Amino acid sequence: MRKNLYRHEIELVNLKIINKPRGEFSKLLENIKYRGYKVEDISDGRIIVITKPGGKFTYGKVKREDFMVWIYNPSDLTLWLVTHKNIREDLEEKGKTAPEETVEILDAFERVYNGEEPEAVLSTMNLGNPCGETPELLIKAYKWIWGQEDCNYPDGKGRAMSWEGWKKVGKNWVKTGKGLHDLRDGLIEQIQKGGTKQ
Repeated sequence: MRKNLYRHEIELVNLKIINKPRGEFSKLLENIKYRGYKVEDISDGRIIVITKPGGKFTYGKVKREDFMVWIYNPSDLTLWLVTHKNIREDLEEKGKTAPEETVEILDAFERVYNGEEPEAVLSTMNLGNPCGETPELLIKAYKWIWGQEDCNYPDGKGRAMSWEGWKKVGKNWVKTGKGLHDLRDGLIEQIQKGGTKQ
């Protein structure tokens, strides 16, 4: 997986916002001030960081409440601008290695998508990690990516774009088959057929 990495120190303020369903979470995010925030700790020492504003343009307009989601490693001062594509590719690799474990990871994603706090979800599940980034990092990052999508597309699909696989084409929303839910459905179908994709 190609990571968009930067090396730099960053000054952060701690920020704690409990996850909520779509609309409720984004309203809280829209009210935070412009700056960098430490929002999640990862057990390996890395942290999830958001920076506001993010500079997003959607449909030719600047999204003033947009922010960026980063994985910061204080030990080597790297900032990884994590994306839906990065996480999807990681989950696809996990699915090739261990489809059943990956379905469980995606079940945890769904709970966070629906508004549960990542730490609460992770504490009730014993998730394996067949390869790549830890489920903890991916799930905690996605809480904030979904908040970002809800801020950027408040009158559109928001977080459903990456979970359910929607894309705006002209004035219409169309299913892409590229959502994390689609990935999970494909893995379940593969498991039921008794095989693994190579």
